[in-house]
Amino acid sequence: MTRDQGAAAGTSDVDFGGLEPVAPPPRLSDTIAERIRDFIVGQNLEEGTRLPSERALAERFGASRPTVSQAIKTLSLMGLVESRRGSGAYVLRRPDKALGTQGQSLLSPTADNLEHLVELRLWLESLGVQRAIEQGTEAGLKQARSALARLSDSVGETSTWIAADTVFHATVVDLAGNPLLTALYEQVHTSLLEYEYQHWVESDRVPRWLAPDEADSQLALHAPIVEALERADLKAAMAAVRRHNDVMREHLLSREA
Repeated sequence: MTRDQGAAAGTSDVDFGGLEPVAPPPRLSDTIAERIRDFIVGQNLEEGTRLPSERALAERFGASRPTVSQAIKTLSLMGLVESRRGSGAYVLRRPDKALGTQGQSLLSPTADNLEHLVELRLWLESLGVQRAIEQGTEAGLKQARSALARLSDSVGETSTWIAADTVFHATVVDLAGNPLLTALYEQVHTSLLEYEYQHWVESDRVPRWLAPDEADSQLALHAPIVEALERADLKAAMAAVRRHNDVMREHLLSREA
């Protein structure tokens, strides 16, 4: 019997349908962002610490400055680093050591789950606001006002604004007093921001909704959240959170820059 005859007499072809596709390797900028994040945690860098220049980081990582710039932008999406024009990048806050990458693939936006992630973000922030109003501490309100003031001061500086925006929403959710809720919210929020601002990270093209003439409309999406917290008005707070989430959803679906 020839080998061909033996093959014909054997079983049918194996079904490889159960094999999962191979995930593409991470972008170099994402790897560098993770390294910088780990360095901030490992060295316990204080808020306000100035990071090395992009040129110095590029030499350290053996990468190009544009790649390092993308990494810094990714960190700003997480609200961990802010870039100050003419000054450099600074640690905005230290990442939670417990906030790992588990569930990253599950929370990565795709055409199939984008709507679900946007809805999940709304649920998480709404729950945070509800609990924040129930607790209603003056210290918490002070934190919310401070986060809003930082956001207002960031108008016109794209990287700084995005970082301040992430910190604002994380602060509001954190008023619920549940660190796991905050960690999960930040994972969902950051994942959506990475999708929303992909063009900005890769090409430095500022999205139309962050243009200077849109500053008032952007602040108008955030101020009502704090105002409702101050009045302990749950209905108004929920409406403000939903309004912001709806606008974010429009940006995500359009992916315009």
